[in-house]
Amino acid sequence: MQKIVGMIFGEVGHGEFNFLVSSTAGLERGDYVKIKHERYGWVLAQVRSIKRYNELYTLNAITGASEPKEQDERIIAKAKVIGYISSEGVLRVPRIPFKPGERVYLADAGIIQRSLRLGSRNGIYIGTLGGRAEIPVYLNPNKLVQKHIAVLAKTGAGKSYTVGVLVEELLEKRVPVVIVDPHGEYASLRYPNDSQRELALMEKYRITPKGYDGVVEYTPSHSVNPQADRKLSLDITRLSVSEFVEMLPAKITDTQRGILFEALKTVKNYGKYTIDDIIGIVQEHESKAKWNLLTALEMLRESRIFEGTPVKTTELVRPGVCSIINLRGVQPEIQDLVVSRVATEIFEDRKRGKVPPLLFLIEEAHNFAPERGFGTRACNKVLRTIASEGRKFGMGLCVVTQRPARIDKSVLSQCNTQIILKVTNPNDLRAISQSIEGFTQEMEEEIRQLEPGTALVVGEVVEQPIFVRIRVKRSRHGGAGVEVVHERRRRQRRQELNSLLRRIFSRYS
Repeated sequence: MQKIVGMIFGEVGHGEFNFLVSSTAGLERGDYVKIKHERYGWVLAQVRSIKRYNELYTLNAITGASEPKEQDERIIAKAKVIGYISSEGVLRVPRIPFKPGERVYLADAGIIQRSLRLGSRNGIYIGTLGGRAEIPVYLNPNKLVQKHIAVLAKTGAGKSYTVGVLVEELLEKRVPVVIVDPHGEYASLRYPNDSQRELALMEKYRITPKGYDGVVEYTPSHSVNPQADRKLSLDITRLSVSEFVEMLPAKITDTQRGILFEALKTVKNYGKYTIDDIIGIVQEHESKAKWNLLTALEMLRESRIFEGTPVKTTELVRPGVCSIINLRGVQPEIQDLVVSRVATEIFEDRKRGKVPPLLFLIEEAHNFAPERGFGTRACNKVLRTIASEGRKFGMGLCVVTQRPARIDKSVLSQCNTQIILKVTNPNDLRAISQSIEGFTQEMEEEIRQLEPGTALVVGEVVEQPIFVRIRVKRSRHGGAGVEVVHERRRRQRRQELNSLLRRIFSRYS
């Protein structure tokens, strides 16, 4: 039986209307309602605001009359029209307004799913529709990956957790994922979720604990991250002269560039060669200009990013495999060089068809693709290229950041799907508003007040901006913060217990 929640009254426009809410409706802001239009059939709308009125309170304050009764109160809601599904299967907004007096019903799950195109079970399951726990949200995986993604949130709002959910879903679909992980928190995808609090919620989301076998962790420094599966070594033989120059930690002159060109031309005849071979040839050069070049080459050798067997892109990018590049504890300059080379080689090989379509995901993206005025990075250029051209070649980009204002605007604007959790910084909100078409003041206020774990999803992957309660992870979460106060209290209780035991033992000894 359809539940009536109110009746339309007053002036009615094409895009919004007011309706008188039934006192027993229990309606909340953000709820979905439906109205039977005389020409278009059922039309979906969303409650944007609710106000209570009781003029008798004001009148009684003036006249001194008795207290007004509860039935004198009126509840008025304003709703935004979302639309109806046309005969062509397209969501359209009615061109003829509703009639005043039309009844307003609580929208059922079916019309919400059809109108908002929340997808099928073959999609990416990220959670449930805000306010409707019985409605799962599935996103189209092709639109999600091909059109690029931005996950934006302040610290502690659930950014990394949301990304973990996305990666789980992509692994379920056997989509290759390469993660740039500056904090070493994504290797926990290997292990089933054992959080008692989250295990209790899994039945609600209809999932079970699971660890993923296809997780491989690489690091450029095994001494810093000994738990990694393999050392990430770059292939020096794939570097052109200009790419080699970009990797050098110091600027070189045109004369030194010429010396380097001669050395590379010589070693390429060897087939396989190392940075030691290049240094050896430069040392034999007669020009005195070679010394500064040698210093830069020695510094590059000391980074050890070319040391060992190079990791091929065909190893990093495989169906059903998540390759994690753990950069925890690695110097920022080396992080920059590693990301630049890995992104470049994967993009080149994807264009040649050597590796399958993939998602390239970058945590703390503002450090690798900074906006002008916030520094320069070697990897900025290739990330801009992937953002603008990657969709044509099947290389999706996902940027994750807590500082949207500091990320390259050309990169952020190319992310056609944005998953936004709580953001409060005015500069970050301004950056978000500039990257989203149709961003409103109302949306900004909603983002400021979001609860941890709730996200606003906007872009081509959804018909309308929607709020989603992100589901719990199947795997263990590795990005949780350390509870300093909790640890201190536990240590204090342990010390108090030890002190008590010492006093007891001393009394009876």
